[in-house]
Order: sequence, then structure tokens, then C-alpha cells
Amino acid sequence: MTDTILLAAAGFLHALHPLNLLAMLMATIVGIVIGCLPGLSAAMGVALLLPITFGMDPATGLIVLAGVYCGAIFGGSISAILVHTPGTPASAATAIDGYELTLQGKAAKALTVACVASFFGGLLSCISLYCFSPLLAQLAMKFKSPEYFWLSLFGLTIIAGVSSKSMLKGLMSGVLGLLLSTVGMDPMEGVPRFTFDFSILDSGINTTCALIGLFSMSQVLILAEKAIVKRSRPVDFKDKIGLSRKEMKRLSPHIVRSWIIGNIVGILPGAGASIACFMGYNEAKRFSKHKEEFGKGSIEGVAGSEAANNAVTGGSLIPTLTLGIPGESVTAVLMGGLIIQGLQPGPELFTTYAGMTYTFFAGFVLIQFCMLAVGLFGARGFAQIGRLSDAILIPSIFILCVVGSYAIHNNLEEVVIMLLFGLLGWLAHKFDLNTAAIVLGLILGPIGEKGLRRSLLLNDGDPSILFSTPLCWMLIGLCIFGLLSPLLMNRMERRMREVNTTTDEAPAKNA
Repeated sequence: MTDTILLAAAGFLHALHPLNLLAMLMATIVGIVIGCLPGLSAAMGVALLLPITFGMDPATGLIVLAGVYCGAIFGGSISAILVHTPGTPASAATAIDGYELTLQGKAAKALTVACVASFFGGLLSCISLYCFSPLLAQLAMKFKSPEYFWLSLFGLTIIAGVSSKSMLKGLMSGVLGLLLSTVGMDPMEGVPRFTFDFSILDSGINTTCALIGLFSMSQVLILAEKAIVKRSRPVDFKDKIGLSRKEMKRLSPHIVRSWIIGNIVGILPGAGASIACFMGYNEAKRFSKHKEEFGKGSIEGVAGSEAANNAVTGGSLIPTLTLGIPGESVTAVLMGGLIIQGLQPGPELFTTYAGMTYTFFAGFVLIQFCMLAVGLFGARGFAQIGRLSDAILIPSIFILCVVGSYAIHNNLEEVVIMLLFGLLGWLAHKFDLNTAAIVLGLILGPIGEKGLRRSLLLNDGDPSILFSTPLCWMLIGLCIFGLLSPLLMNRMERRMREVNTTTDEAPAKNA
């Protein structure tokens, strides 16, 4: 315990370095800008900034990516509140009451509530990040080759199943990622596989190019095929930024409740912020003393949604950093960033690289304060960003994708790989496949392959070693849970959307 406290204190000292503070401030602003723009996503923003972090200290690079992540989740609420168009799926529930408040001339009030709730949701999620991560890392230290095989399989089943409307399509996405992970040198025998005599593929598919293509270039193609639409003009603010003590007292129970909900949802791999926002909104309505305001402009509804989706950010990092199982698509990209820096998620992050990890944790805490300050003071300016047309966004993102993938090794062949993965991401969107599952297959494939082949090698080809320890059986049980969980998650999300749709339509009928 004493060592952990000392590491946490040292982490804050390193995170408070002027360079880290500047990096987290700029990253948060970039994240909020991306979140404000309907059609873009936090995963896209994190993927775009990956090449920029190569020359940075690993802790600083991770802080930058986390700043974009947290900023984008909050930024989605700005367009949700002002133009009834969530910038990210995580703010879908925020639009229900947030836009109603805007129509009543209370846009500044709604944005203040969203910003404050996002701040506390994210800040409180840091508690579980500090408390639970070391414990899970200690458990991961007991993992050997058989356990790593089952762990990689669990990661694929949970995110492939939960993150797709069809479990079959989700699993197909994971299998596609696994097939792509076999490109390159055989990890056990050192012979080339599926490289087609292209030397650039000897070391496997460049993860950064794949991430930029799947999450950013694919978005360019998706936006380009649609008709260019003129954005709605955000309404002028008629009130002031700020909350009274009475309003804070009213919102506090909802923020704490949504923090718990968001943390639990974040720790469960594959659930994601879009489910958490509806759960937070529904529970705020359930426990509210002013139920009649919901659907007509309730600050409690905005607070419940935003605290929950931002609490997911800290929660989703726990399985990502300790077990290498991303909670959602954004943390799948973040895990790619870790691997690119030469860091493998797992116990080593809390032993060999503990200084870097706790600096990142401290930076994650400070990012919440940056988000609060930037959100409150820049709300009026960010409101205008949502007006940017796709005619500007499409070429801008395309240029960033090309420059970012070329800058990795100054190699045009990697730009081609990025473009191919962009096309793959666009096709995945068309056929309702899951890009996060593809990335996870690409990352977890080598881990699972090494675990399986080393286990069989150690036991003279006898597969009984894969069932030899209690941890193996526990992970097998989790794999079965991963296959069955989509039924529960899909039913839960569908039910919440139906409830909120009914709530949203009720005022219109009365009018």
C-alpha cells in the first residue's frame, strides 16, 4: 500500500511537468472539437493522433490520447444540447432533455450541467482506476501460456459479440482480425506467412496504419457517400454559464449514482458509453422528485446521462491496462497505442513500467480539470464548431490520414495499407461488421497464437494443459459469458431506447 501511494505521488509530480500539462490541455481541446462534430467519433480522433505520439515520452503520449478520449465524450454533448444531434453515440440520451432546455433559452445552463457532470463522472472514475487496476494486475501475474490463450479468446468473444447487433457478424469481425494477424513472420518458426514477397509485411501489418484506416479513413468514405448537408445553426445563448448551490445539491445524488453505473459498465468489456448514458438517464428519472420535467427539459436527465458516459472512460481503462481486454472501440485504439510504444498491457505496466503507468493515471485525473475549465470557458466558441460542413471535414480528415500514416516510417507503402484498411472499414460499416473487433483480433491474435502453441509444445502436443488450472476454467466460463452477453446487452439497450423514445414523444403529442 505504501509503495502504491509513493508511486501515485511521484506520478502526479511527473504529470505536472509543464510539457505534460500543455499536452493534456491541447489534447482535451482537440477531443472536444472532434466530439462537437456530428458523424465523427472518439475512436477516430484517438487513431488520428496516434502518429503524433511516437516521438513523445510513453506517459505523455498516453496522456494525449486519453485527453482526446475524454474531451470527445464530453464534446458530443455540446451538439446534442444545441442542435439535437449527438456528436458521439455516448451523448444520445443527453439530447432528450438538453435540446428541450435549449428551446427554453437555457442552453448555457444545459451545457454547464453537462460539463460539471462530465467532470465529476470522469474524476470519480479515477478512484476505481487507482484501486482496482493494481489488484487485477496482481491476478494477471499468475497467467501462463494456457491462461493467455483463453484470455485472448475471451477478449474476442466479448467485444465481437456485444458490440455488434448480430453475434454472428461480431464473431466474423473478430475472425477476420485473427486472419489478418497471421500476416508476417511465424512467431515460433520465423518463416514468412502471407507476405506475398512484400518485405514491408515481414513484421506484420502496421497497427497504426490499420487503426487510422479503420477508424478515420473509413469515416471519410462514409461521409463522402452522403449528400453534403448544411448544419443547423446553434441558438444564441440567452442565459449565463453557472450553477447555484441548490442546483448542485439537487444534481449530486444523480451524479454519484451515474458514476457507479458508468464505472461498472466501463469495466465490463464491450458494453460502452452509449449503453451507460441511457442507464444513467433512466436511473436519474427513476429516483427524481421531478419526473414531470423529463422529456421537457430536465437538468437531472442531462446530469445522469453525462456523468455515466464519462465514468465509463476510467472504468474501461481497467481491463485494458491490466488484462489487455479493451472495454470499447476507443480503448482498443488506446491499447494499440500502448503496443506501438513497445508496452504490453498486463502486470509489467504495474511493475517494470509502474512510473509511466502512474504518471498516466495522474494525467488522467488532471485531464478532468482541463475538461472542466475548457468546457465552461469555451462553450460558446465550441458551439460554432458544429456548423462545419462535411465539405470541409472530408478533405481535412483525408489529408491528416495520409500525412499521419506516411509519417510513421516515411513510407508510401504504409499509406497504401492505410487506404486498404479504410476501404475495409467502409465495407465493414456497409455489412454491419465491427471494426473494434477486427482491431482486437489483429492485436490479440499473436498473443493467443503464442499461448496456444507454447502450451502444446510444453505438453508434447497434449491439449489437456489448456484445462489444467482453476484460472483456465474461470476464463473458459468468461468466454461462455462473452458469447451469451449480447442477448442481455441488446435487450437492455433496446428497452432503454424504447422507454426514452416514449418519453421524448410524449411532449410532442401534448403540444
